[in-house]
Amino acid sequence: MNDAGTPNLGTAQWNEVGRARPHESAVLHVLGQATYTDDIPEIAGTLHAALGLSNRAHARITAIDLEQVAASRGVVAVLLAQDIPGTNDCGPIIHDDPILADGLVQYLGQPVFIVVADSHDNARRAAKLAKVDYEDLPAILTPQAARAAASYVLPPMRLARGDAENAFARAPCRAKGELYVGGQEQFYLEGQIAYAIPGEDRGMHVYCSTQHPSEMQHVVAHALGLHSHHVVVECRRMGGGFGGKESQSALWASAAAIAAARLRRPVKLRADRDDDMLVTGKRHCFHYEYEVGYDREGRIVAAKVDMVTRAGYSADLSGPVATRAVCHFDNTYYLSDVEIRAACGKTNTQSNTAFRGFGGPQGAIAIEYVIDEIARNLGRDPLDIRRLNFYGRLERNVTPYGQTIVDNVIHELVAELEETSDYRARRVAISEYNRTSPVLKKGLAITPVKFGIAFNVTHLNQAGALVHVYVDGSILVNHGGTEMGQGINTKVMQVVAHELGVDLERVRATATNTSKVANTSATAASTGADLNGKAAQDAARKIRDRLAAFAAAQFGGEASEVQFAADTVFVAGREVPFSELVAKAYLARVQLWSDGFYATPGLHWDPKTMNGHPFSYYAYGAAVSEVVVDTLTGEWKLLRADALYDAGNSLNPAIDIGQVEGAFIQGMGWLTTEELWWNPAGKLMTHAPSTYKIPGISDCPEDFRVRLFKNRNAEDSIHRSKAVGEPPLLLPFSVFFAIRDAISAVGGHKVNPPLNAPATCEEILKAVAAVEAAQDA
Repeated sequence: MNDAGTPNLGTAQWNEVGRARPHESAVLHVLGQATYTDDIPEIAGTLHAALGLSNRAHARITAIDLEQVAASRGVVAVLLAQDIPGTNDCGPIIHDDPILADGLVQYLGQPVFIVVADSHDNARRAAKLAKVDYEDLPAILTPQAARAAASYVLPPMRLARGDAENAFARAPCRAKGELYVGGQEQFYLEGQIAYAIPGEDRGMHVYCSTQHPSEMQHVVAHALGLHSHHVVVECRRMGGGFGGKESQSALWASAAAIAAARLRRPVKLRADRDDDMLVTGKRHCFHYEYEVGYDREGRIVAAKVDMVTRAGYSADLSGPVATRAVCHFDNTYYLSDVEIRAACGKTNTQSNTAFRGFGGPQGAIAIEYVIDEIARNLGRDPLDIRRLNFYGRLERNVTPYGQTIVDNVIHELVAELEETSDYRARRVAISEYNRTSPVLKKGLAITPVKFGIAFNVTHLNQAGALVHVYVDGSILVNHGGTEMGQGINTKVMQVVAHELGVDLERVRATATNTSKVANTSATAASTGADLNGKAAQDAARKIRDRLAAFAAAQFGGEASEVQFAADTVFVAGREVPFSELVAKAYLARVQLWSDGFYATPGLHWDPKTMNGHPFSYYAYGAAVSEVVVDTLTGEWKLLRADALYDAGNSLNPAIDIGQVEGAFIQGMGWLTTEELWWNPAGKLMTHAPSTYKIPGISDCPEDFRVRLFKNRNAEDSIHRSKAVGEPPLLLPFSVFFAIRDAISAVGGHKVNPPLNAPATCEEILKAVAAVEAAQDA
């Protein structure tokens, strides 16, 4: 008891944050009762739309005949670019991304027209009947070709520190080479979909599977020639997003709304998987040319990298993606003299977009490739070279872009993982295994992660929330984040429950809706729980403070001494049930709802100098992977994976561990099996599950050990937690480098295998052949 006679209920006695709670929709998911956009009951008179797609990569449309389309069974309307009442654009930053092609097609699969029919199947069948004549134009398909042609969607960028040229001249050892890392399809379980319902006075309500309702609101309003207040965009949940529904849901939302506004009837536009993959952008593939100078111990003294990415035909989010790649090239390593160049190659392919990691993985894998090469050149264990180059605590702790690292735990984290994974002993055992195994070769690798958390663009780091406490003591929370399976609603509910001292069962989260919280940022950049959790905490705290003041006035004592815990309010020696206090407060006309707002402090960034403090904090992690490779077939198997991830003071360990596991397998797929392939005509041939290979359950290691590193965020994040969305996707770098290690064993670890990603069986065999050829030379 304290001096006022109130029990001291600290977090040791009661806590709603930090508990391993199930996902708030878990039961609904299992029972098939969770409502996704396609599950919303259709209003009478609902029509269905499909997109007519180009079959050229780059061409002018010389003639288009849509008579058979319009006459097809069930067709109500066919719409072209000239039928758009407002702006024909859905680009998120630069307005170079038409909703419908208008005379010029720039990739194979670009939407040219919208068919609206009485059923989904009738609309799709009709869309295939168009007759279009083209005048073909030269097409650029690869980032290398874009570099050769100086074809860019944005001016190339450069970040430099120190004097790389002089540092190279002084370096005792040098290495140079090139690397290609492919893109990745988001492959969300729920495809792109929008359902637009016209309302009174030109209003439009759009249900959309999107990570960015506010941007969809803006795009739809512009396409219809309306103001934002005419448009409401709502999303209860997505069946996965991974970045593919950040900006590129705009095409589907605007197309559905255009048709609904024209016909004054509800219109649903649902993409089949083939159309989805043909139309939408993916993770950016990267081509690198690198050079590194290092001393005889393996310490990097100079580094240069020139990266070019396949942006696609329009800018989309390629600029910020390339910027993040530049800012993550250092990963966990101090680079004193460095020059980093990046260019966004304009190609006649889908406009690539956000994908979990948003350029960070593509930047960091390049320096890991370099470190791996240095270790092999010196005959050292790669872990020793990595550790030698780690950022320091008090020195060697400033990034190339000028941010001082104040929360570095990579030394302790890697040391813990090295010990718990038995890394050194397994390294010896694998060497012995490889000595007596001529065909099957095992490989082992440990790779670290440092990932900056915040949006590249400072103003996006803000969020709002609403919290309502009802007379019966139940609580409703609405925030600007979107739920795509990652558990943001669960975490925000825990934050609100904790702040008001109630059990989680009292709290419910509602659909993200632009008419409730306005001007929201995308749920992206791993900031969803950080931003929206803080905003919801702010709203709940205002209500708690009002209730505390009311309780003190009613029962005595000081408002500052009133405590809320375990569904009870402790005031002046009394224990008042939360619901009872709320009912009394309502009768006394105390405001029981509030808004909340949060803006991440301390961020600044100069895009011209590429210098500043772009990140609120860093999340750290490391993983050890062991593989076995069949050097005759290129087949391989992940035998064991150990991952240790810094989630700070985790809001929900169960959800966070699940996120790490999922990110690991998704990242492993990107680097090993998920190959995107365009034919010479520019058609994406891997546009279905039959040709595009995401990891299956058999690809997961039987021995999969994931733990959270005990830490507490140095920054004042929500309950000192850390983001868990994107950073763990870098952990399976260890799988890629374990495969490279196994291939290297073919040549006694004397040759650096030229392994590109994804490390498919074909790429593995090419690398094996290269090692054997170098050994024989």
